[in-house]
Amino acid sequence: MHNPPPPNSKGDRSVPTREIDVASLIGTEREVVLLHRGERYRLRVTANGKLILTK
Repeated sequence: MHNPPPPNSKGDRSVPTREIDVASLIGTEREVVLLHRGERYRLRVTANGKLILTK
């Protein structure tokens, strides 16, 4: 069973959720630091190709 995408911040489901390829963020590296509201988060790719986001 496929669940519909969550609504955007305005609750409108007619606007598609933006997709970003992780490779465009990380490039050839295994991790990148993301800044969100002054906090630093690490997004990294594991040896098995999974994503881990940590604060």
